[in-house]
Amino acid sequence: MGENTPKRTPVPPGVADDAARIDIIALTKRFLTPKGAPFTAIRDVSLTVEAGQFCAIVGPTGCGKSTTLAQVSGLEKPSSGSVQVGGRIVDGITNGVSYMFQADSLFPWKTVLQNVMIGPVLLGTPKKAAMALAIDWLRRVNLSGFEDRYPHQLSGGMRKRVAMAAALINNPRILLMDEPFGALDVQTKAIMQTELLDLWEELRPSVLFITHDLDEAVALSDRVVIMTSSPGTVKDVFDIDLPRPRGDVQTLRHEKRFIELQTQIWESLRDEVTRAYERTTGVAA
Repeated sequence: MGENTPKRTPVPPGVADDAARIDIIALTKRFLTPKGAPFTAIRDVSLTVEAGQFCAIVGPTGCGKSTTLAQVSGLEKPSSGSVQVGGRIVDGITNGVSYMFQADSLFPWKTVLQNVMIGPVLLGTPKKAAMALAIDWLRRVNLSGFEDRYPHQLSGGMRKRVAMAAALINNPRILLMDEPFGALDVQTKAIMQTELLDLWEELRPSVLFITHDLDEAVALSDRVVIMTSSPGTVKDVFDIDLPRPRGDVQTLRHEKRFIELQTQIWESLRDEVTRAYERTTGVAA
């Protein structure tokens, strides 16, 4: 790594690392609609993600999951309440954070290699060292030999691998993921989930992962947070006691304890999904 590339030691399970801890405290975010009316996206959201913990947020469409992530990243400022990362209140872009969006967010005019090495270069890593680091990360996401391709020449799953390499290459202490695999087919999604778990086990960043897929949340996470329908707030928190490493996600989904956890969480989530659906259909009518 270059001298300006973060040299963060992965956090072993059960070991405290205050710099990677996320504290969301009574967080509220309001917007103005196009007509000028106030709209509360989230209200009094309180949540802690311990260092090295993988936390999924699940809730109905429009409950403020993405808004919550934006507050943690510093891309948006709260209307009230606060977010603390490493004990410091977030006020601007948070250092040591990588963000993986639902869309690939790759530069279409740059090659795969150039896309992945952007992060180290922006941090001041010499170009030659950044290139070597990017080549190694493409190997780790099984894309060796595709360095000179452009995003439009790749499949959807391959583009996600590029995006994942770009998100992890700087060894972030916190990884924010906003439905990163939502657009993939079922088989490719399962492969990507398993690959993500393998990489996370190696680096151990703290993760906030947004998904609508309850199976995905249970398979990946140490903790699943259920948000209410709009305005979103925390309804329930479930600790996932499946042993790690989890192994193949497709196999995991057939285990008895997985099914028990999925059923318990769905019981909490179902009312919120129904409420959001009824509100949407009522507006449409």
